[in-house]
Amino acid sequence: MKLLVILAWASSLVLLDSANPQEVSRPAPAPLWTSSAPGAVGSGPEDTPTISLYRPATAATGAAFVVCPGGGYSRLADHEGHNVAVWLNGIGVSAFVLKYRLGPRYRHPAPLQDVTRAIRTVRARANEWGVDPGRIGVIGFSAGGHLASTVATQFDAGNPGAADPVERVSGRPDVAVLAYPVISMEEGIAHAGSRNNLLGPNPSAELVQALSTDRRVTARTPPTFLFHTADDVGVVVENSLRFAAALRAAKVPNELHVFETGRHGVGLAPDNPVLSAWPRLLESWLRTRGFVR
Repeated sequence: MKLLVILAWASSLVLLDSANPQEVSRPAPAPLWTSSAPGAVGSGPEDTPTISLYRPATAATGAAFVVCPGGGYSRLADHEGHNVAVWLNGIGVSAFVLKYRLGPRYRHPAPLQDVTRAIRTVRARANEWGVDPGRIGVIGFSAGGHLASTVATQFDAGNPGAADPVERVSGRPDVAVLAYPVISMEEGIAHAGSRNNLLGPNPSAELVQALSTDRRVTARTPPTFLFHTADDVGVVVENSLRFAAALRAAKVPNELHVFETGRHGVGLAPDNPVLSAWPRLLESWLRTRGFVR
């Protein structure tokens, strides 16, 4: 069984040069656990969280990101996964696209378990994949941004006594990138679909507060880059504003860009001459943090 798992990991690696996502083949996904994921209710694809490994063919910086696509915690938006991984490869950064478990089949804490395991896996196998274990970030879009902000505020250092070596290492991302993220689970601010799929139709007040990630920011939250549009009607900009304010209060380095207008879910916005500036702004920010050259 162990040999088969190793072969699956090896076959999932793809080396990339192209900047055009349509010209890039997709790596085979690899399971995050060799057996069932914690709390799994079945053994099908929907029960099996995976990562797909994209590695730059040249000029690799050693930095890496776990990529969390959005989709309201009910689906995964492809353009916020594959396309983002190809873009990251283009600036020399390895990418690990996460397929996390979704509602209503799975609710909290399953997605958090999956993204934490993904970060631990990349860190535990950093030497094998040419990754610096001190330069592993998380990037998320919309509901995936909520997931990224959750692991950025609710990580743990790992269990040094765990039998599984992956579980011994830290699940803390070194930076977080949040694109038009869901942040608050409070009514009036929350994206209703994401809240329902993650927490259920009648969550307790305690659960709402626990998963409103602006309330979980501490001085240990990693440096964070945020992007939103002021007239986003899918996920209101107050989500990013609240998180940025919490980062400022905790004295966590952060950069927030709010564009005047633009629809929700634009991804890298390649066809929008205004919003397509945000990936370049992110690249500059990553350069200041030593993630790109």
